[in-house]
Amino acid sequence: SLPAGLDLPGRFLFATLTLMTLIAILVFIEEAVYIYRKIPSSKRSIIIWINAAAPVISTTSCIGMWVPRSTMFTDFTAGIFFAIVIHKFLMMMIKECGGQKVLLRRFENGHFTITTGPCCCCCLCLPRVPITRQTLFWLKLGTFQFAVFRPVLVFLSIVLWTNGNYVLYNLSPKGPALWISCFIGALTLFALWAVGIMFRKVRILLKCKNIIPKFALYQFIVILNHLQTVIINIFATQKIIPCAPPLSSTARGSYIAQQLLIMEMFLITVISRVVYRRKYHDLEPPECMAEEPGDKKQTP
Repeated sequence: SLPAGLDLPGRFLFATLTLMTLIAILVFIEEAVYIYRKIPSSKRSIIIWINAAAPVISTTSCIGMWVPRSTMFTDFTAGIFFAIVIHKFLMMMIKECGGQKVLLRRFENGHFTITTGPCCCCCLCLPRVPITRQTLFWLKLGTFQFAVFRPVLVFLSIVLWTNGNYVLYNLSPKGPALWISCFIGALTLFALWAVGIMFRKVRILLKCKNIIPKFALYQFIVILNHLQTVIINIFATQKIIPCAPPLSSTARGSYIAQQLLIMEMFLITVISRVVYRRKYHDLEPPECMAEEPGDKKQTP
């Protein structure tokens, strides 16, 4: 059923956004079929997971828009899925370099620059870290921990919510919502930091595989799904977004965030189809055999 108090323009908006969500799902299905047929099996599932991020977020936002009481569950579902996608993106960059063994051989005397965002972009005094099997393990652990702990924290939040102890918009120090949100934020920063370190190292090597626009799309999803939603929720809780009966300020903020996400994820889904739709081959020198200045070039 339609949400209460929805006038004719509102119904038209809901219908348009629902249609955009359905189109995004169809575009993803078509792209998944193409990836399954054209891309080697070693990369197939990872690339399908990454391409699914935008349509999944669009779908959960659409469900939350039509069923307002499900917002908490849909937001948590999108958050869990994207936590896994962050780890998959790091693994994709390693796979695109030929796998861990080939990457270590290519950058045998290279170093990771850890003075990158979002954690240490201002800490210019930090040393460069040699590229070894151990440092790769720590980078993979940095994203894997987020894919593991985020679902655990989400499950804990839902348990507390069903018991009445967790209120999504209550950021009082005495409530669990603030502390769980801060912990998830810290885990998110570490995961994004690990991806940023790897991208900074391989962006020149993988330029021929469109890694820069792929990373840009990934960053847009991070910003829109997390930062934009947080800002809108803060505006709603501070009553900057006014209430409009029968909707409260927080309900209107939730509607605005969901509707914006549907439109934005639709565009990202379409652009992702263009960026990822190409045949994947192994890296071939000399076009793709470029490294950052200061590192020893490897001869294949």
